[in-house]
Amino acid sequence: MTPPPSSPWSRRTFLAATGGTALAAGLAETGTASAAPGTQASADTEADTEAADAFAALRTKWRTLILGEGFSPTAEPFRSKLATLGTQAAGFRDTMAPAAGRLWPGLSYADPSPDTDQESYGYSARMNDSFTRLSTMAQAYAQPGTGVTGDTALRDAVITGLDHLCSDVYSADAAPFGNWWNFQIGSPQALLDTAVLLHEHLSAEQLATYCRSVDRFLPDSAVAKYTGTSTGANRVDLCRGIILRGVVGGSAAKIQLGRDALSPVFPYVTSGDGFYADGSFVQHTDVPYIGGYGAVLHDGLGRLFALLRDSTWQVDDPGSQLFLDTVDKAIAPFIYNGLMMDNVSSRGISRGLTEADAFQLPQDDHTRAHSVMASVVLVGQGASAEERARWNSMVKGWLQRDSYGPALRNPKLSLVNTALLQKLFDDDTVKASPEPAEHRTFHNMDRATHRRHDWGASVSMASARIAHYEFGNGEHARGYHTGSGWLSWWGGDHGLAQYSDTFWPTADPYRLPGVTVSKKLLPDGFGGEWGNPKPDTTWVGGTTDGEFGTTGQHLRGIDSTMTARKSWFWLDDSIVCLGAGITSADGAAVETVIDNRNLGASGTAALTLNGIPQPGTQGWSTTRTHTRWAHIQGHAGYVFPQAGGSRISALREERTGAWKDINAGSSPTPFTRRYLTLWQDHGTDPRDASYAYILMPGAGELRTAARALDPLWLRILANTSRQHGIRVPSLGFTGINFWAAGTVGTVTADAPVSVQIRERRDGTATISVADPSRSVKSLTLTWKRPVVSVLSKAPAVTGARTGSSLTLTFGDLSGSYGATHRVKVRTA
Repeated sequence: MTPPPSSPWSRRTFLAATGGTALAAGLAETGTASAAPGTQASADTEADTEAADAFAALRTKWRTLILGEGFSPTAEPFRSKLATLGTQAAGFRDTMAPAAGRLWPGLSYADPSPDTDQESYGYSARMNDSFTRLSTMAQAYAQPGTGVTGDTALRDAVITGLDHLCSDVYSADAAPFGNWWNFQIGSPQALLDTAVLLHEHLSAEQLATYCRSVDRFLPDSAVAKYTGTSTGANRVDLCRGIILRGVVGGSAAKIQLGRDALSPVFPYVTSGDGFYADGSFVQHTDVPYIGGYGAVLHDGLGRLFALLRDSTWQVDDPGSQLFLDTVDKAIAPFIYNGLMMDNVSSRGISRGLTEADAFQLPQDDHTRAHSVMASVVLVGQGASAEERARWNSMVKGWLQRDSYGPALRNPKLSLVNTALLQKLFDDDTVKASPEPAEHRTFHNMDRATHRRHDWGASVSMASARIAHYEFGNGEHARGYHTGSGWLSWWGGDHGLAQYSDTFWPTADPYRLPGVTVSKKLLPDGFGGEWGNPKPDTTWVGGTTDGEFGTTGQHLRGIDSTMTARKSWFWLDDSIVCLGAGITSADGAAVETVIDNRNLGASGTAALTLNGIPQPGTQGWSTTRTHTRWAHIQGHAGYVFPQAGGSRISALREERTGAWKDINAGSSPTPFTRRYLTLWQDHGTDPRDASYAYILMPGAGELRTAARALDPLWLRILANTSRQHGIRVPSLGFTGINFWAAGTVGTVTADAPVSVQIRERRDGTATISVADPSRSVKSLTLTWKRPVVSVLSKAPAVTGARTGSSLTLTFGDLSGSYGATHRVKVRTA
């Protein structure tokens, strides 16, 4: 049956046309078989009937959450997506050949030595892939417009496949092997989704068999304690499996167990995995992961909230509002113009092009953002009217401004997520909101973001609390310097391809923008699987007034003697970057990378140094002393404010690499990209070297030159291993990182803290203070500036003396986890 091309294909109509209304059949509360499909289920009591109806309603809702609704299968982009889905499913159907140890040739899960080594990980992944293929086939059967809609041969092949896997490898009497995730999360999710889609075509005996298999590998004990692999995003996935097991098997107890086991996810944590009060999200103990596990958690909770809403099992935990708050606190700050910043995606940034990728479209920061944007819309459906309106406007702005990888043209974005975003995009009552002008410090995961209306940036650091990088499952083999002060930035209408266009397999891993590194060579995957190497430094973080920011990192190189103090001062049109105390004894060169721009496959962006055009020849390089400013056409301006300029090196090069170089499971296809790199060479084994530069994203040559020629715009107050400080008089801005107690300009601190002062035209000033090292038991801060009165102060302030100068005393700051404490005063 083909729907009229002029009208959307109603989900309800489709279910009726394919017999999908027979949803009342299922399993009783204990998991025993009820009436077979196609017969009237017997009910001894009215309560039994109500329970059956409740399970049927949940299956209907989950079906919609899998398949989407409200779209026309004859309109783009849905027509193409559905056709692709159908082609893929038909291919799976035609090549499926069940045999012992496999469901498809070339996809064997028969592990000759079942254990938990890397080889066994591969076998368990192929089992999971087999379930995923069956889920894809079931979706193609249930979706309209796929070309195999309602195809009985396809449906029967899926059921044959389920029966085979649940007797051959995923049976109630089998033992797990390889990666636990494939047995407890990946496979049961795909299995249960498929069972929902084909529920009316499955016998009670088959449903009971599938449920017993899930119970074997995903027992109630998996959520008994909030620890180990049962935290954060993993916990949500485990709960999803248990809840869906209850939905498929008709077990109210399972649904309630899964719902209640979500509760530990909601409260903010102060260590380990989960969301923090400042918006940080950590998984695997010490890895920032908002773009990975955090996105999975958001999507999973959003779906479960939608599934259970208005049912007997609705999520009513008061803590669930804390989860809703993370949209603004954790998700939004890391999405800029439709991309999810790579420094919170960890291993995910190495998952580019796979050998089996039919689209030849690698994952990137844009595609990772698309599903997150859809989950924000979905979560918003259960939020307050004000939250929903604000989030929809925010997402619509991202949709409209993404000029590189628009979500609605992403062939890999699921139909359900495409439908959510398309509906929002087409809704003229929702007005897109611009990027805000805000600064956020995430002191619990060593990240900071700075968003303006026409550019955005973020810095990635490491400490004794947060790993330099994570290597695992053969992924992210050369990410070792992503925590060494990597400064990523994007313009409003340029630079959106910087990390999307095959950056990670082709870029020099020792020359990430902003980092200070020893060029000592490291082996792929240094630190070993899940080693998550961390430095022993603690002074990492900063302070902010919400608009501007002051950030610092005591950096210790990975497997290196190199140490440095690095600071970033985040302003309206620029970032002032200072470094000092750069010392090393590795017998290797040490560099600070000012920038490393990805010019794409054939980019020819012009470079000027002190206004003089430089050659555009590939392989060209130079080192110039007395460089006052540089400019890369279409990208940014760079000013070197030290007296007499700085000694700067530049290089144009083509670099070739494959995704497989950094991720064992990816494609070996080589790619070549052009790079234009600026750096400062501190020499081999430097002692107390330093640097200073101003990054001006999107600035033209004239504005860059004007900034370089204005000696009054910036005052560098200190750039030593003990303190960093700047003052920008025109902005009323003073930022100081006290690595050690002392006096910088007009500010004295008797403890190692980060201080920022903003003087405003209305005669007020805001002093922002943080203790990044989490070691300060007391603090006396003096500002030699006449102050009339204190207008407001943080609870940590124990005393304030005004007059010809301001003296503030603070109590114990060590327990505030590096958070900012603000004082607002009226100046004389």
